Amino acid sequence: MTDVLVVGAGIGGLTTALSLHHAGIRCTLVDRANELAPLGVGINLQPHAVRELTELGLGDDLAAIGVATAELIHYDRHGNRIWGEPRGLAAGYRWPQYSVHRGELQMLLLRAVRERLGPHVVRAGTALESLREDEAADAVIATLRDRVTGEVRREPASIVIGADGLHSAVRAHLHPDEGPPVRSGIRMWRGTARRAPFLTGRTMIMAGCNSVAKFVVYPISPTVDGTVTVNWVAEVSAPEDARPADWTAAGRLDDVLPHYADWDLGWLDVPELIRASEPILEYPMVDRDPLDRWGTSRITLLGDAAHPMYPIGSNGGSQAVMDARVLAYHLASAPDAPTALARYEADRREPTAAIVLANRALGPERILRTVAERAPDGFARVEDVLSVPELEEIAAAYRRTTSSEVAALNSRPSWTPVMTH
Repeated sequence: MTDVLVVGAGIGGLTTALSLHHAGIRCTLVDRANELAPLGVGINLQPHAVRELTELGLGDDLAAIGVATAELIHYDRHGNRIWGEPRGLAAGYRWPQYSVHRGELQMLLLRAVRERLGPHVVRAGTALESLREDEAADAVIATLRDRVTGEVRREPASIVIGADGLHSAVRAHLHPDEGPPVRSGIRMWRGTARRAPFLTGRTMIMAGCNSVAKFVVYPISPTVDGTVTVNWVAEVSAPEDARPADWTAAGRLDDVLPHYADWDLGWLDVPELIRASEPILEYPMVDRDPLDRWGTSRITLLGDAAHPMYPIGSNGGSQAVMDARVLAYHLASAPDAPTALARYEADRREPTAAIVLANRALGPERILRTVAERAPDGFARVEDVLSVPELEEIAAAYRRTTSSEVAALNSRPSWTPVMTH
């Protein structure tokens, strides 16, 4: 019987496998995708996640594929600076904030899992059909279907971890009456292109506001031949948008470009960057209501399956990494599986729910909308538009959506488990 069956081989599931292996716990991963490929665009790993991956021995690998983000700056849509703050090491953390390509990060984790746990521990093309808890056997019986051959197998596991994303089959089993994701009324397009570095070369920019149109841009690769991979996210108000939430769906240049056709921030030609990007992805900004319980004594959730959130604080992937480490810690140190899952949920459910709700309040967007309303044609001095308390509220909003104070993270004991059994 498998010790732990992890459903989903994304960032959260793969980090779970590495964490369990580090704790001496056997696991198997299944993923419904027929092939695990480097899909997606940019993602940010906050210092609290980088710490955990560094403790798993991946610090040098992260540095090789990502950019150590040094600052976050807000501009209006005319390129006038509103507010900024240092990030990662520049903010005093002992670990960087990395901006990376999501697919490259997933492949890095996948290689580490296969090297450490074995080449066959991850089974792609395997869909979860159902779960049944067998109390007499202290096991969960998972019905799995091979998506290529159609073969159906029933596999027992001591514990099942649902790390299978927004449309989680494990979450649907645990909470069958939940319904679809909750929409924000914001539509997003995403893309990447090779470009010369802008500003410091380690700057993350947010311009405009998503009550009309917002543009987020940052580098996600080291500089090679004088260029970097630049990631961008366009957010536009679209209250009537009803398209499915599929983060791999292709977007159309003609849909996104008109919202930014006259944007020129001075150091960045926004429409030119959008035109140079291929492919463009499209996705409605969605989340789910926080749950009053994640699972049972043998089944639990992790990452987006547990707490999908708006990308306001650039924190979804980082919270999945934290989930994985905390879960492995409790499975290694608790006297039995039910106690471990209860402790894991007690540690993670309420803090992640608070981030979901803080992100749903759109973080600093209220202040940015105020700038757009008070100075639609731009400004010379931000002090003429915003008061000091209003500027301070932007920083406070980010603290609520990333939930990691510098001193607290730097001094917190490690989640590397101390084995007790």
